[in-house]
Amino acid sequence: MERTICAAAFLLVVLLSCHATAAAANGRWPPPTLATHYSFSSARQVMAAAGSSKGAAEHVPSMVQYETRWYTQRLDHFNVAPASYGTFQQRYLVNDTFWGGKNAPIFLYAGNEGDVELFANNTGFMWEVAPRFGAMLVFVEHRYYGASMPFGSAKAAFKDASTLGYLTTTQAIADLATLVLSLKANLSAPVAPVLAFGGSYGGMLAAWMRLKYPHIVMGAVASSAPILSFYGLADPYAFYDAVTKDFKSESENCYDVLRRSWDELDNALATDAGRAELNRKFKMCDGKVETIPDLLDTAVIYGAMMDYPTSSGFLTPLPAYPVLSMCRAIDDNPTSSSGADDDVLSRVREAINVYYNHTGAAACFGAAEDDDPYGMFSGWNWQAHTEMVLMTSAVRDGAVLPPSPFNLTELLDEGRNYTGLPPRPFWIETEFGGFDIANVLRRSASNILFFNGLRDPWSTGGYVSILFSYLQSTEEHFDSIIALVEPQGAHHVDLRFSNKDDPDWLKQVRRKETRIIARWLSQYYSDEGISA
Repeated sequence: MERTICAAAFLLVVLLSCHATAAAANGRWPPPTLATHYSFSSARQVMAAAGSSKGAAEHVPSMVQYETRWYTQRLDHFNVAPASYGTFQQRYLVNDTFWGGKNAPIFLYAGNEGDVELFANNTGFMWEVAPRFGAMLVFVEHRYYGASMPFGSAKAAFKDASTLGYLTTTQAIADLATLVLSLKANLSAPVAPVLAFGGSYGGMLAAWMRLKYPHIVMGAVASSAPILSFYGLADPYAFYDAVTKDFKSESENCYDVLRRSWDELDNALATDAGRAELNRKFKMCDGKVETIPDLLDTAVIYGAMMDYPTSSGFLTPLPAYPVLSMCRAIDDNPTSSSGADDDVLSRVREAINVYYNHTGAAACFGAAEDDDPYGMFSGWNWQAHTEMVLMTSAVRDGAVLPPSPFNLTELLDEGRNYTGLPPRPFWIETEFGGFDIANVLRRSASNILFFNGLRDPWSTGGYVSILFSYLQSTEEHFDSIIALVEPQGAHHVDLRFSNKDDPDWLKQVRRKETRIIARWLSQYYSDEGISA
């Protein structure tokens, strides 16, 4: 059975669909990358009574209010060819309610691969600490996403490689730099300290901006940023090893049922009688039982990523600790309708129901065709096939998902087939570094905070995997490049809005981050001779 896992993007959303052209020979291209926390196969959308996919988003607190502004951005920051002087309108969101004036800080969110409002509405930590620091909040939309389209429209921007060629990380970070300088000039606030924030891909951009433009941003908070998830830096099997560990830690039986379910699904899909039984058991809205493996795939992977300690509506409405809830659904479903003691498929159905129908609003499981409400797919598929070639596609024997051996040649061939251009799997390391990263940062960087939760599969590509042991024994540098590791943490859980039911470890993480920001700002004002 071939199944497609589509490129994922960070942070944030309801279930989306992914283009069929993303399927690879191994059935796992693009790998679940940042841009698809959001990108899924078309089978993965639940047809729920609640309505559209945007309706699944979490409630936005009343404090989240902003003004929408536009900046005339240069198309190409690095060349002087005539085409480079083209411009486009880049959207950014501003809240100056808490701002303390021209010397007060500016908190800059480095926009991810999607509509910037999605990130503004979900990055609660920034909203909650801004009043304490008298900070202005600025959320900048990434070029080629949302409403920030070069060449005037999405149709024109995504026409071919000649127009898409300006969609790169270096151009995106230069966008942030030029916009910030223009904003500060207009505010007559040349010395206002700027602190960059970001989660997942946005966290990568925030850290890279601090490395490349230290004269513009004085620090960066990079949450769940898999900056080491590239060839030669990360184990391509580690992502799915982490998913497996999450489920195995809750229940050996749960892990075993999920692992055996793929053969059971294959066998059922191979016969008319089996397909009819699947349709009866899973209640597919459209009868497309061949999409059930995709539903399970997504539930397992994103359940692990979003294993938050409180209920959430980030990707889809989920209970607290969804991995535990899915395992309980499996373990507490001992019999099938026929009375069998070990009905694997009935157990799997109950696990899927936790992920897709936690609220009970869905009458059936089904697909929404190419639903992309946040405008992620076209841009991220280009990035994932050109320079953001993340090494997260391989699955070893014994994992909770079916094995899929790593094959770099096939991965790169798929990228070439998608774009018509050869991928650049080593460019990110060349531009931003990666090898011997602890010593590189010790010599050349400062004021970067990396957070990773070890329940999050993306932590396997985080800087903390190297920095944590190093920095514990390097006291003078520990104050500047900081790795916070939380064994129970999930994907950028620290950036979420706080909740009265948050566990103590999460409250402590946010307190630590707040103290670190305060220390950085205090040092900045001292260095600049400014009264804070």
